[in-house]
This record gives sequence, C-alpha cells and structure tokens, in this order.
Amino acid sequence: MAASTVVTQLPVHRVANLIPDEEQRVLNMTVDAARRRVLADDPEAVLGIHGSFALVAREGERVRLARSLGRPLRYFLAKETAGPLLVVADRIDRIHRFLEGEGYASQFHPTYTRMVPAHHVTEIALVGCPDPNPRYTRFFAPPMADLPPDLNLIGRRYVEAALAEIHAWLDAAPANEPLGVLFSGGLDSGALLLCLHDALLQRQESPARLKAFTLAVEGGGEDAAQARRFVRETGLEFLLEEIDGPADRLDPRDAVAAIEDYKPRDVECATVALALLAGIRQRYPAWSWLFDGDGGDENLKDYPIEENTELTIRSVVSNRMLYQEGWGVDAIKHSLTYSGGLSRGCVRGYAPARRYGFHLVSPYTAPNVIAVGEGIPFDEISGGSHERLYALKGEVLSRGIRQVLGRELPVFAKRRFQHGAMGDEAFDALFSGDTERYRGYFLARYAPRA
Repeated sequence: MAASTVVTQLPVHRVANLIPDEEQRVLNMTVDAARRRVLADDPEAVLGIHGSFALVAREGERVRLARSLGRPLRYFLAKETAGPLLVVADRIDRIHRFLEGEGYASQFHPTYTRMVPAHHVTEIALVGCPDPNPRYTRFFAPPMADLPPDLNLIGRRYVEAALAEIHAWLDAAPANEPLGVLFSGGLDSGALLLCLHDALLQRQESPARLKAFTLAVEGGGEDAAQARRFVRETGLEFLLEEIDGPADRLDPRDAVAAIEDYKPRDVECATVALALLAGIRQRYPAWSWLFDGDGGDENLKDYPIEENTELTIRSVVSNRMLYQEGWGVDAIKHSLTYSGGLSRGCVRGYAPARRYGFHLVSPYTAPNVIAVGEGIPFDEISGGSHERLYALKGEVLSRGIRQVLGRELPVFAKRRFQHGAMGDEAFDALFSGDTERYRGYFLARYAPRA
C-alpha cells in the first residue's frame, strides 16, 4: 500500500493589518464596536455599521473581513514555518512591499491577492496547504422590485435616502470644513450638489463652504459648458470652480498604477480623476472633504447595455445588484482578484482620492440608497425597452428633487465623466481602450528585475 500524504492544516499564525484605524470612517460607533459586529454570527449586525470601512476582525482561529462598497479591501496568504501569514491592505502594492520587508517576496504575485467582495463577510478559518476557499456570508440583501411603479414615490424615497446619507456625513465632518463636489452637471453630481447645498441651509450652515469642481482639459469638453448651464439654471453660479487639466499631464499608465486595474473604462475615469484632484490639491493644499456621484448609474441601471455583449435587458433587471457586485461570488466569472461591478470599480475614485489626501464620500453607494434602487420594479416600468430604462434615472431624480427640495433639476444627455472633460480628438489620442495593453502596464510593475 502506498504511503498516504498527511497535510497538516494550521490556523492563521499572524495577521498583518496594514489599514490603520484612523483611516476608517465609521459614523455611528467605534471601530472596535464595528469589529465586534463583523465577528457576530448575525449578518444584519454588519449592515448596522454606517460609513466607509474596511475591517479585519479576529477571534481565535477565525478571521473575518468586511468592507463598504466605496472602498477596496485586499488580502494575501503567505507561508511561514509557524503557520500562514494573512496580510490585509487596501492596495496590492502595499501587500507586496510588506512581504518584501518580511523576506517573502518570492511567494508573491499580484494575481494571488484577493479582494473582499462588497456586501459579504469573508471568513478565513483553518488554512494551510492547500488553502481552502474563504466562506462568504451576505450581509446586505435588499428586496427587489417591492415598490409600486409610481415614479413620484420612487423619486421621493430615493432622494430622501440620499439626503439622509448626506446629513450623516455632514454630522461627521468638522464644523465649517470646506466641502467639494466632483461636478459635471450630470444627473448624479447635479442632484448631489443640490442636496448638499440645501442640507447646509437646513442645518443653518453657510453654503459658502461648498464648491463644485469641474475639470476642463485644454479648455474642456462638454462638461464645462454643461456645468455652467446647470449652476446658472439653479442659481448656484457662485459655487462653480473650473480646474484646468493640461493634456500632457494625463497619463493612463499612471492611472493603471493608481487603481491597480486595467479595465479601460475605469482606467479612463481614473486618469481624468487624477487630473482633477491634482488641480484641486494644487489650488487648495489643506482641503480634505469631497463628494462624488459614484454609484448613481449602478443604482438606477443607467449603463448602455449594447456596449456589453454579455448583457441583456433581462439580465440587468433580474439580477440583484448586478452593476454593484457583478455576477456574484458564486459565479464562474467572478474575479477573486478583483471582485465585480462597482465592488471592483470603486478604486477609480478611492485610489486617486487617497493619493492626494482627500476623504471621498459617495452617498449613492450607501445601503439605504441602494435599497431604494433595488426596490424599483425596473422590469415592469421598462417593459423590455432599453430607451425606457435609460430614461428612468432622469425621471426618478428630477421628480425626487422637485418633491423633496422644491427645486427643478436640469436634465442633460448622459455622458461619462472622462468623455465630458475633453474633446473627442484629445480623448482618442490619449486612450487606447485596449484591455491587454493596460493589463501589461500593470503586470510589468511586478516583473522580475534584470
């Protein structure tokens, strides 16, 4: 009889958490209390953590990780003699640098890192050789299509939820701290600007602490003109500030390094975001708090389905949080290294903001706002029509703003941030749209040195 191979499984020997507590933005409890919720055997306990967080909690042989949608949380298992070493960080290169310092660089490859998927607690228990897969427990599962097809009701609920989230963040921001909005004049940033402005008035605080920052690359594309028209029509011209972005400072390679990803749309968005944030930082060295509209397209399913051959309108309206989470952690096409949907794409805003030292808040990524979006009966309202689905966001936001704030929301044609910041010729000259080229830029950062 052949000798059997005995594999000894050891619990995690050491946890290296490279995310300091001061980087957590938990709004309603201490960081330690939030960790206790992550360890609790009650998924709704984690849903009760409000704010922006990327948490690691350990109890004996169990290690659990959880994060909010708007920020990444990555981990890597290295082998030590005494047992596995779990390294947790917000960035792949931070994990790599730590392993180099510990003498374990030879074990590392960027594709061996793992992303904690949003809206799930990730548990790592007895691990050794071979490493078993982690266990995922969903903590956020809003009901789908439970609202009536009443656009006035939907709009009011959606804007009320966003406004409540904004007030929670204003409670957390230091009094009189200046606040900025990354602003294009589109639906999401426009509604956000109006809500922030009126929230400050409701709190009897000065709206003069608020600015709307718009990027114009070499004089700008269509966003600058759209932003000017928006503030003119809403009487908020005093809030607008245009940031010039010289074209020769926009570098997709730098964006790949910043977001550690290679999806063309995210690379394009991050390239433009880096230029805007660099301009704001140069003009305002001490500025901290910025708001953006990330998550709004995902909540109201406002992406051109025709651009993705894997999607149909049926898959978009029938799958829970498809744009927020991708196909889900149990799907074959779910990326362990990157997660899916906005759970992956959140780095396009988070990483540029972190580079320049900003606290970036995306109210539309909050569970209470997403839950309203998930409750919309998209199938019934759209009736299988792409055009009706795409028109829905404008209807929801404009009706909601009218009812909740008593204002009219200017509605313009949809345009991506990166397209609106520059002319078509400049865009085509800058971006290749080639996934493999961008992937090559990323992997080259970890290629063996000669």
